[in-house]
Amino acid sequence: MSIKKKTEPELPASYGAAMTELEQLIARLESGQLPLEELLAHYTRGTDLLTYCREKLQAVQDQVRLLDENGEAQPWKPE
Repeated sequence: MSIKKKTEPELPASYGAAMTELEQLIARLESGQLPLEELLAHYTRGTDLLTYCREKLQAVQDQVRLLDENGEAQPWKPE
């Protein structure tokens, strides 16, 4: 039995590219036509893309600040 080293996943060029690839992966996964090994590989890539997207969104949220009545910067809070 050979053990494969886990390499770092290739990062998408942008958030939009990650979302596009993620949508394509989801469509393939939902088709139910993938062999088990491909299914697992697509699932793993999807989790990597989801993590990437969440990190990008968090970085943007951290940058967004609202000014309160006194002109002080306040962290953005999603509704």
